[in-house]
Order: sequence, then C-alpha cells, then structure tokens
Amino acid sequence: MYYQKKKLIGMSLAELRQAAKDLGMPSFTGGQMASWLYRNHVTSIDEMTNISKANRSRLSEHYEIGCMPPVESQCSKDGTIKYLFPTTSGKLVETVFIPDGERATLCVSSQVGCKMNCLFCQTGKQGFEGQLTAADILNQIYALPERDRLTNIVFMGQGEPMDNLDNVLRATEILTADYAYAWSPRRITVSSVGVKNKLRRFLDESECHVAISLHSPIHEQRLSLMPAERAMPITEIVALLREYDFSHQRRLSFEYIVFGGLNDTPLHAREMVRLLHGLDCRVNLIRFHQIPGVELKGASDERMEALRDHLTSHGIFTTIRASRGQDIQAACGLLTTAAKERNKASIS
Repeated sequence: MYYQKKKLIGMSLAELRQAAKDLGMPSFTGGQMASWLYRNHVTSIDEMTNISKANRSRLSEHYEIGCMPPVESQCSKDGTIKYLFPTTSGKLVETVFIPDGERATLCVSSQVGCKMNCLFCQTGKQGFEGQLTAADILNQIYALPERDRLTNIVFMGQGEPMDNLDNVLRATEILTADYAYAWSPRRITVSSVGVKNKLRRFLDESECHVAISLHSPIHEQRLSLMPAERAMPITEIVALLREYDFSHQRRLSFEYIVFGGLNDTPLHAREMVRLLHGLDCRVNLIRFHQIPGVELKGASDERMEALRDHLTSHGIFTTIRASRGQDIQAACGLLTTAAKERNKASIS
C-alpha cells in the first residue's frame, strides 16, 4: 500500500513542534525545522544539519519538504515570467512574476479555476477544479527561482481568495510570522469580488492590504459582469469597508477593468465618486484584454484618462495600471490552465 508523506511546507510553528513531539523529539526541533523551511528553503530533510541524523531519518519516514518546482515557464518581452506549478492534487496553476525596477511582485493563485464566473475572466471560464492547500499557495513562493528578489505578493492569480479563506489565511500567517518569512503584511495584497461573511472575517483576522474587484458602480451592470454581485452587492461591500480604518498603513484599493462604451462613461465616473465618497481608498484602472467568446472591448486611452482625472479631481487617488505579460497570456484576466489540464489528460 502506497503511503503518502505529509508536507512540511504549510505547517505552522505549533504544528512543526507537535510533529517533532509526536516522533519523540524535543519541541525545539520544530523551531529548527521552521528556520530551515522558511528562511533557508531547503528541498530535503537531510539538509537540516543541526538536527541529528537519526531524527532526520525519523522525520523522513513520515514527512517530506513538499517543494515542487515549476514544470513550465514563459518569459514576456517586458520581463514578466509566467510559471506553471504542480499542486498536491495533481492539478496545475499559473503564477506570474512581475519585475519592475527595484520592485518585484508575485501574482499567486489560490484555487484551480474559479467559481465566480466573471464574464471578462479566463479563469472563470475554466470553472472550478479545486482548492489549493496552504502548501500549494506557499510553494508558488518557495519554489520560485526569483524568490529572493520579491518585494510584494498579490493574491490576484487564479481563484477567489475569500472562497478558500482558511488556506489563504494560513499562508499569509506563515508569510508574516516572525518564525517564518517575517514579511510585513503591508507587502501582501489579497483581492476579492466580495464574498458574504468571508470578507468580514478576512478584515478581522488579517492585516494585509485588500483589493476589491469593482468593475461597475451600478448594480445591474455589475451583476451582468460578475454573478457574485447577487450575493453581496457592491453597496453592501462598501458599507462593510466603511466600518474599518484604512487611514494608516493598511491600504484599500478598488480594481476597475475599463470596457469601451460600457463602464467608461461620465455617468460611471459620477457614480464611482458617489459610491466611494469619504472612503480612504485608491482606484486602479485596468485595461481589458480580449478573451475568446466575449464581445467586450477595451476602452480608449482618452476614456481611461478622463475617468482617472474625474476621480482624482474628487479626491480619489487613481492610477492606470501598466499592462504586463499580455504576449504570454499573463495579464489581468488571462490566466487559465484548462488547456494544460486537457493536454495532460490526453497524454495520460
């Protein structure tokens, strides 16, 4: 009978100490393991040289590091790199590394596919294929060739982070814990369409930045773009956000893909000002990238600039986000592993 070992990546300090204790080792061995994992990024238990050889052997009988390198990469002409990572379920997810001068951002996935089915998103067209474990999420960082260059992480890859909140919170806890990566939560942004009950829990339990997918301030139109509007309307999301303080280090942003002739009008600009008035936030305007079978089109630069200028003139800090990695299908809304999964299935 095949025995699958447990993965050490994704385990908290308390869990590592308990694992050591269960195998008859002193609890401080858990701290040693945490250091080897999250600070030294070892790929083998045998590399944990301050743990006795006998104890390393005992650990290896039950555990493995769990590091899974990417199986494929594509490099854009602008320097963006898209990686294809395996997961514990055998599925694949995409992760995007975005270098920009001294800044280097990693866009990580939280699910295989997505349930939200947003009209403009390739991941939504893929459908939902499974949750990523905390180990799967952290592996996208752990096994990244450019790991040591990272300055920021955004949960804006495949999936809705709030729909896999337990594992996202576990991953961000390890990323920010002193015993592990010790990152400031200000270096991490978690995005969401707004999932009822889950968004409040995230705001209460995490200090990471939050980004809300807005895309239209008008209920009926947002509903036509994003079915999640039915369960948690944008007015309800904003009302919830007003209960929290974003005036200090924690940042609130709204993501707004601009579609030509749809949500780029003066009416939308006025409605966004009305919706967000008095809320300490910023708006990121994003260019739409065409996907098959969807008749939406991108807005002109003039419309995007007019929208930016109107919001800015009303006190809402607004930027037009630079589009990165479009030539390798790594830009916003383009991530999907559906074809990869079909190819893998046909080979097997």
